[in-house]
Amino acid sequence: MVSLPDRLAGGLVGLLVGDALGVPYEFHARSAIPPREFIEFDPPAGFRRTYPSIPAGTWSDDGAQALCLLDALLSVGACEPRALAGRLRQWYENGYLAVDGVVFDVGIATRSALDAMTEGADPATAGGTSEGDNGNGSLMRVLPLALWHRGSDAQLVADAHALSKPTHGHARSQVACAFYCLWARRLLEGCADGWAEATAALRACYCDAPWARFELEHHLRPDERIEGGGSGYVIDSLWSARQCLAEPTYADVVRAAVALGGDTDTTACIAGGLAGIRFGRSAIPERWQRRLRGAELYQPLLAGLLAVRSNG
Repeated sequence: MVSLPDRLAGGLVGLLVGDALGVPYEFHARSAIPPREFIEFDPPAGFRRTYPSIPAGTWSDDGAQALCLLDALLSVGACEPRALAGRLRQWYENGYLAVDGVVFDVGIATRSALDAMTEGADPATAGGTSEGDNGNGSLMRVLPLALWHRGSDAQLVADAHALSKPTHGHARSQVACAFYCLWARRLLEGCADGWAEATAALRACYCDAPWARFELEHHLRPDERIEGGGSGYVIDSLWSARQCLAEPTYADVVRAAVALGGDTDTTACIAGGLAGIRFGRSAIPERWQRRLRGAELYQPLLAGLLAVRSNG
C-alpha cells in the first residue's frame, strides 16, 4: 500500500525526473531514440544530445513552471492565476526556479502570452484561444494543483481551467488540464483505473457546460483507446500518458514516454508525474533521484506541500 505522502512526493519528483530524463532526447524522431534499456540521463555514446551544454539531470521549462505553480499555491494559499503569471514571468525573464537560473526551452504559445503580459495583458486573457494554441504548455505544469488541492472535484476543475488561461486559453487546453487533475486525484486516492474515474467525474462536472463537454467528447474522446504519438498537441499528450501508464514500473513508464520521440521531456514529465503518484517516490530509481539537479529549489517546496496536506 502506497502512503499519501509517498504518492504526493512521487508526483512532484516523478514529473521532475521524467522531464530531466527526456531533455537530451527532445525533438528526435521515434526511430532515432535508443532502445528503452539505454534511455538514461546520459544517452549512449554517439547519440546527439538536443542540449549539449545542459548538464544531465536538469529539468526544463516543464519542471520550472510546475514549481512556479506550486510556489504560487503555497505562498498565496489559494488558486490565483495572477500569482502564477507573476512567477512565470520571473522564470522567463530571470530563470526563477530553473536549475542554475538557465532558461533553455520556451514554448511558442507560452512565450507569446508572457510577452503580452509584459505589455500589460491581463493573465486571465493572455493565453491564445485559437485552434492552433492547443500545445501542452499548461498541461505540463498543472499537476501541483492536483497535489495541493483539497476542494471538491468541481472546484478543482474550475481552478484547472483558470490556471491554464494565462498561457493557453482555448477550451480544449482548459479541459485537458481539468481531466489531468482529476486523473491525478483518483490516482492519489488509489483508484485502479484513474482514467475511467476521471472521465465519469468530469462528465458530472460538465453537465451544464456544453462547450467543455464538446471538447471532452469530440476531441479528448476518453472512451476510445487512441495511440499516443509523443507530440506537443495537448490531447495527444494525454493519450500518450495513458498509453505509458500501462507499464508496470515508474522507470518503464518514463522510458516508454521518451521512446515515443518528439516532445520527449514533456511527455515524460506528464506521464512521470502520474507514475510517481501511482507507484510512490520510493519506486523512482534512486540513481535518478540522486542525479536530479536543483534539490535546493524543489525540496523546500515539496516540504511545504507535504506540510499543507498533512494538516487536512
